[in-house]
Amino acid sequence: METLLAAQNDMGVCDAFEQYAPVGKPDTMNAPHPPKVAGIDSTVPSPAHTVAPAPAASGASAVLSPNAPGALLQDRLAGWVSDLTTLHELTERLARTDALPDALHEVLSAGAALVGARRGLVVLEPGDGLGPDTTIGLGLARADLGHIETVPRSSMSYGRILDGLPGGDGGIAQPDLFAEDGLDPRHRAVAARLGYAASYTLPLSAEAATEAAARLGAAVWLYDEPAEPAERQRHLVGLYARYAGEHLARLVEVERTRACMATIAEELLPSRLPRVGGVRLAARHRTGPHGGGDWYDALPLPDAALGLAVGSVTGSGPSAIAAMGRLRASLRAYTVMEGEDPVAVLSDLELLLRLTEPARSATALFAYCEPALRKITLAGAGHSPPLLIGERRTEFVETSVSAPLGMLACWEAPSVELQAEPGETVLLYTDGLLHRTGDPTDRAFARLHAAAAGVPKALRRDPEAIVDHVLRTVLPGGLDDADSEEDVVLLAAYFE
Repeated sequence: METLLAAQNDMGVCDAFEQYAPVGKPDTMNAPHPPKVAGIDSTVPSPAHTVAPAPAASGASAVLSPNAPGALLQDRLAGWVSDLTTLHELTERLARTDALPDALHEVLSAGAALVGARRGLVVLEPGDGLGPDTTIGLGLARADLGHIETVPRSSMSYGRILDGLPGGDGGIAQPDLFAEDGLDPRHRAVAARLGYAASYTLPLSAEAATEAAARLGAAVWLYDEPAEPAERQRHLVGLYARYAGEHLARLVEVERTRACMATIAEELLPSRLPRVGGVRLAARHRTGPHGGGDWYDALPLPDAALGLAVGSVTGSGPSAIAAMGRLRASLRAYTVMEGEDPVAVLSDLELLLRLTEPARSATALFAYCEPALRKITLAGAGHSPPLLIGERRTEFVETSVSAPLGMLACWEAPSVELQAEPGETVLLYTDGLLHRTGDPTDRAFARLHAAAAGVPKALRRDPEAIVDHVLRTVLPGGLDDADSEEDVVLLAAYFE
């Protein structure tokens, strides 16, 4: 990319809006050996499509000299087309990014190619104060970014842009930092430590009602030696930054929506798990990018009993999250009234769902636990069976086959009783854990069983360690955090 831009220096200034520029006007960009600017090597040969010198001819077959106005105009048009092609390719690559971090990395890389820099950073700090705030580097480690952040904000070019100070609207060039009078001593020390001598900074903004709301952040490109981008490079990167600002604004709104839905989903789940003698609990919840309807609950009951539940509502997004909250609240009420009979609890939940939300279905598993006796009575509606994890056995609990809630005119299935041994853990989970593996159902169940059986003995008495081990083993390589339509819920009860 840098070679391409260097070649374009020989072609002429690319300004898409100066169609009728005077042909005979002197232009330093057309000089055969332009000075070294912004790291671009002036010895790059002339581009292949520049008109080659032609021998003089007489009469009707005479060919224009390379120095004729027509040849110069052709060179300028060729440079124009080449610049527009480059911008098209870079904006196409940016448009294919659908995640904010990926888009920020792409903006840094494309901008570095356009201005001839090797390193840089982008500081995202929306002017409306609603976030997200982040800093991403190109060719800079996290420690390097930490050093830059120790420089007083007012002495940094991106700080002046983000704080709305005058002079930053069109970009800030610092061609030789160490030659600047009044450069902050800390900035000088950091620049010397990281090995950069010049910078070029552009604001990232989008269309908005106010200047503060339009401001998204700033991009800074760093040069290893004194340099600054030429006028043509500034024009190109300015056009790119205008498009990038609008794209980043859309991704910021998407990121805010995702964060909002994730927060709402978390607030609808238990803020903390209850403490009941004889049993210890642990839970994990992973929400997909669009927000889903998977949930869990743990509710202390009279006579030192405990109600445990996991479930999933069909769909995703705000409507599924709202339905999940209503369903969980209803189940809590039924648990308090008749928790010792899981079948009755799910039957009432089925009737409520069928009457109030006939177009929606849900799965649920409810367990009534008596920790003192290590006894569990459970019933499920279209839900995957629990997994019993112990030193002597690791097995799925056999539950009665039943359709999900809302699928039948009248739901009722027999409950199952389970007697746990001291030191055993009962693991409840939602189908998202299996679906995220991408395996067929039988292989996903086999993977889950193998992960549970492989829990190290040293961790078997800690439910927190058990759920973490199962999650990492069943969903390796970051699949537990990857974008997926499926939520994941695990709820573990360890009996002492």
